Amino acid sequence: MKNSAVTFILITVVLDAMGIGLILPVMPELIMDVRGADISQAALWGGILSAIFAVMQFTFAPTLGNLSDRFGRRPVLLTSTLVAAFDYLLMALAGTIWLLLIGRVIGGITAATQSTASAFMADVSTRDKKAQNFGLIGAAFGVGFVLGPVIGGLLGELGPRAPFYAAAILAALNFVFGYFVLPETVTEEKRRPFRWSRANPVGSFKHIGALPGLTALMVVYFFYQIANMVYPAIWAYYTQASFNWSPGMIGVSLAIYGISIAVTQAVLIRWVIAKLGEARTVFWGLIYNACTLTMMAFISNGIVLLALTPLAAFGAVVAPALQAIMSGEAREDQQGELQGVMTSINSIGMITAPILFTWVFAYFTAPDQTLFLPGAAFLLAMTMMLSGWAVFAALFNRSKAEDAP
Repeated sequence: MKNSAVTFILITVVLDAMGIGLILPVMPELIMDVRGADISQAALWGGILSAIFAVMQFTFAPTLGNLSDRFGRRPVLLTSTLVAAFDYLLMALAGTIWLLLIGRVIGGITAATQSTASAFMADVSTRDKKAQNFGLIGAAFGVGFVLGPVIGGLLGELGPRAPFYAAAILAALNFVFGYFVLPETVTEEKRRPFRWSRANPVGSFKHIGALPGLTALMVVYFFYQIANMVYPAIWAYYTQASFNWSPGMIGVSLAIYGISIAVTQAVLIRWVIAKLGEARTVFWGLIYNACTLTMMAFISNGIVLLALTPLAAFGAVVAPALQAIMSGEAREDQQGELQGVMTSINSIGMITAPILFTWVFAYFTAPDQTLFLPGAAFLLAMTMMLSGWAVFAALFNRSKAEDAP
């Protein structure tokens, strides 16, 4: 595995994650600037822009994954990186809300390349190294999650368009770097004909789900991803309602969470997989996550919550282990398609989780609510995590029964 090529892949994932958070601090001001709107109208347009981004990522992740199975990882990744650079420039120069909408459409499509980045990792990894290498992808996303809002906030002091110019420059430099170091990993033996019937969420789900055991594993992955998104969905509201945390304190706690995820998936995952194996890591990791979510729901002390935050992040060992199991079940010419499906599942979570969990939070914190429970959304997430565990446990026990003499 060439270190420079892997570095490009990880930088690409970091920039994808940063691209989401980098612009968040300045979006209200930028929308008010181009629309001449007040903060409430800006919030509505901000929600629309975020939803469009997630919908595009959901729709096009299987398309890019299938394209990479046919034409290779290199052209898909480099083209998406270059288009992302021009997209950020478009948003920096946008003078109307419609140009911002077009920018978010293009940005959602280019951000779908995480599926191709993961497929590249699958191509260059041996079966026993897939989990830890997928962990590097998760760690890179965690780093981007932390850096994005911080850098965006600092650059936003120079003006609401400054973060977009910075993102455009970073994406352009990454394209140049990738052009010289990124090899092609899809050989002629791995290439698969491109068909539009498969290059969409429905078609990809159908073909990947036809592989033995993968439908159930996708259900597990779906429950896990939705449940895990409770943290970004309600964290700011929950900590303010429960502990009266300031925006700065909320930012610090989110940084701790993101850094802890990065350490878990870049370093600790190797030790856990070596000790437990992939299947047991998922089995016990889902139970661990359910326990931490339950504790989150009832914590009454902010210091205790802050101490629990990195421990909660340790549950991130589930994602790369589950991803490695699923990758091992798919054929070599379906790795891009599989990763596209998984990215689409992530996007479903990005679309539905904020609505679902914030509604639960609002219901249990309403002034007329007899049961004031800001952490109620964590209990809903816990039930989802246990639902995923129940499906995986059935597969796990069946596998042990089949292996028994």
